[in-house]
Amino acid sequence: MKKIALYFLIITAALVSSCEDVVQLDLKTAAPKLVVTASINWKKGTTGNQQKIYLTTTSDFYSQNIPKVSNAIVYIKNSSNVKFDFVETSVKGEYLCTNFVPALNENYTLTIISQGTTYTATETMKSVAPITEIVQNDMGGFTADQIEIKTFYNDPSNETNFYLYKYSYSNQVKSNFYVDQDEFFNGNKFFSISQNDELKKGDKIEITHYGISKQYYNYMSVLVSISSNSGGSPFQSPPGTIRGNVINTTNSSNYPLGYFSLSEIDTKNYVIE
Repeated sequence: MKKIALYFLIITAALVSSCEDVVQLDLKTAAPKLVVTASINWKKGTTGNQQKIYLTTTSDFYSQNIPKVSNAIVYIKNSSNVKFDFVETSVKGEYLCTNFVPALNENYTLTIISQGTTYTATETMKSVAPITEIVQNDMGGFTADQIEIKTFYNDPSNETNFYLYKYSYSNQVKSNFYVDQDEFFNGNKFFSISQNDELKKGDKIEITHYGISKQYYNYMSVLVSISSNSGGSPFQSPPGTIRGNVINTTNSSNYPLGYFSLSEIDTKNYVIE
């Protein structure tokens, strides 16, 4: 009986040990796709002249590096055909414009030419209602014992507006994003709300409201939902199934990822009391 028990322990130990081995699957790798991060944000009270666009590509599942795209031609034109060039900086894959002219409700077209392929996208710059008030509630959450922050604004009447909210916290690495539309509060005072149930006195919050288009609202609704379920950020490498508004005009079947957006934004900082 002792020999049988010993044999059983040896087999069990072997099985447990084998469970700790890293098994790397031989996954098929698709051809890299261009990933466009082109968020043109005009902060209230600034000129908005300096803007950046980032170009990368997708990589295989096990890669630890995000490939950057260099030597691309990148520019934006407004409806008057005024051209704003984005020039690559010393940081590979980062393209900078220092003379951009933002204008609300203006239509802009992004053009990217990389390795003989042309990509384009068209969007409209949307306004955002200014933040009017930040209110702290120390009896928030489902248990009525959590600190909750509401950031108020007055939604414009007689027009349809879409919003993206961003909350960045000093007590966590990941920022929280979510989107909203004024279907049920058009023309009224409304608010965004914090989504961090571990806030405490002294914690700092940066709150940003973005005015966005309906198309970008639809895109971000899906992206935020997926990233929330996976515990990630919507601005990490986007899932291959989520197509943005950038079109490959050279080969439409090889579509890029990412989005070209233009937003007026309002940002406020708050310290938990």
